[in-house]
Amino acid sequence: MSASTASPASVTTWNLDPAHSSAEFKVKHMMISNVKGSFRGLKGTLTLDESNPSRSKISATIDVSTLSTGDDQRDAHLKSADFFDAAQFPHMTFESTGVERLGEGEHKVTGSLTMHGVTKPVTFTVDGPGSPGKDPWGNTRIGLSATAKVNRKDFGLTWNAALETGGVLVGEDVALTIDAQFIKQ
Repeated sequence: MSASTASPASVTTWNLDPAHSSAEFKVKHMMISNVKGSFRGLKGTLTLDESNPSRSKISATIDVSTLSTGDDQRDAHLKSADFFDAAQFPHMTFESTGVERLGEGEHKVTGSLTMHGVTKPVTFTVDGPGSPGKDPWGNTRIGLSATAKVNRKDFGLTWNAALETGGVLVGEDVALTIDAQFIKQ
């Protein structure tokens, strides 16, 4: 369907529900196991074009100060200038630049991820959005899950420490997982 023939009814706007959404990461620690962490209080908007998913858009913001790995000392270090520098760069943002439908309920979403003051292209593999459903309060909701892998050094998060046994304390590759629920405006 061309842009000029798209039905306005096929384009809907959805607000991210922070109470039912999460952003998580995992990174190799001491080259032997993964450390996981999460962020709360996500904000975002999805503009969904069902007649032409490639015209859909998503934008999201994450408050870096909400970072939690379950260890207060590690969390403080990750928020410090050694890593995220939350005082200078309090938010991470994502703005989509392209959506490609891979199959039923599967998409590739490419966009600009800004973290630590650096913006780089990132591609998420997205499962969803699922079929809309009504909640007990009359809201229409949809959900999706998205995954990507980034190299933290590409975003200026370069701190590390060498291990006596060889290798480094913190891995470079970071797996990102977003589980999001949206409410129709």
